[in-house]
Amino acid sequence: MDTPISKAEPRFERRKDARPSELTAAALELFVEKGFAATRLEDVAARAGVSKGTLYLYFDSKEELFEAVIQSAVVPVLAEGEQIFENFSGSASDLVRELVNGWWRLFGSTQLSGIPKLMISEASNFPAIAQYYHDNVIVRGKRLFTRALELGVARGEFRPVDPDYAVQVLLGPLILKVLWRHSFAPCMPKDLDPERYLAMCVDVFLDGVRTR
Repeated sequence: MDTPISKAEPRFERRKDARPSELTAAALELFVEKGFAATRLEDVAARAGVSKGTLYLYFDSKEELFEAVIQSAVVPVLAEGEQIFENFSGSASDLVRELVNGWWRLFGSTQLSGIPKLMISEASNFPAIAQYYHDNVIVRGKRLFTRALELGVARGEFRPVDPDYAVQVLLGPLILKVLWRHSFAPCMPKDLDPERYLAMCVDVFLDGVRTR
């Protein structure tokens, strides 16, 4: 007696609500690897393991997909930094150190660190996404560090400084570090240890703003 032929097992299907996160994760990888201009939507769909038509169920354009990447991956980092600020009970100097270390842990040491290089290289060609990144990431990040500096001034820990300029001085070396990581660092036999580099940057900055 012939053995009945069993029906093929149904193929595994990802949950529908999981697909947007898979698409934004794939888009982040490709944006960092190839840049915004060179990344095609069909490449993102292929990396995520879905059809291009499926991608269009969630995102109408590459610009909209980029905005979703920022909202899903970068904005939570800012939110966590703001939470650190609200819950911190130490000195303003220690708060600045904690914010910088948190930035490196959640952003600088991760795949997200490729986004600043992407923005700098393509901002002039895609002003709309540059404006979006500026308004939703740069402004919010600068505001967080500005609040930390203003707190130090209000407590008398820091001397009065122009926060707009002081924040630029603090954040400049941080941005340089991630740009270096995605450009010349692979050319070097041994790069600077990031934790020691950031500690030095913060120490030099705080030495300049502390009340004498």
